Amino acid sequence: MMAAEGDPLAQDKWKARVLVVLTGDSSGPALIGRKRQLESLRGGAQERDLVLVQARAGSPEAKALRAQLGLGPGPFWAVLVGKDGETKLRTTEPISGRDLAATIDVMPMRQDEMRQRDRDRTLS
Repeated sequence: MMAAEGDPLAQDKWKARVLVVLTGDSSGPALIGRKRQLESLRGGAQERDLVLVQARAGSPEAKALRAQLGLGPGPFWAVLVGKDGETKLRTTEPISGRDLAATIDVMPMRQDEMRQRDRDRTLS
């Protein structure tokens, strides 16, 4: 999933918000829980243009993501990257789908998207 050389998230810039999850075990409970929370996200991950990028610790992708996002060592990292490519949230603790949705929904770009969606519905 290495899009542009040196920037594994380049393919999503200005198109999607990215939840990057780095974990030591690709089938472990933390990652399975994260997928489940993303799927149950209130209002939907799709509506928020949210994609999940997961990488197992030690993989080339995980190393590139750690370097790009300035992440230290640790068994678990979750990082929300906005459409602008900037880090919006960084944590070593799991974040609930509800908190993730709330974090996204207060972003200025997301606020604009919601206003535009409301305008489009009114005109329909």
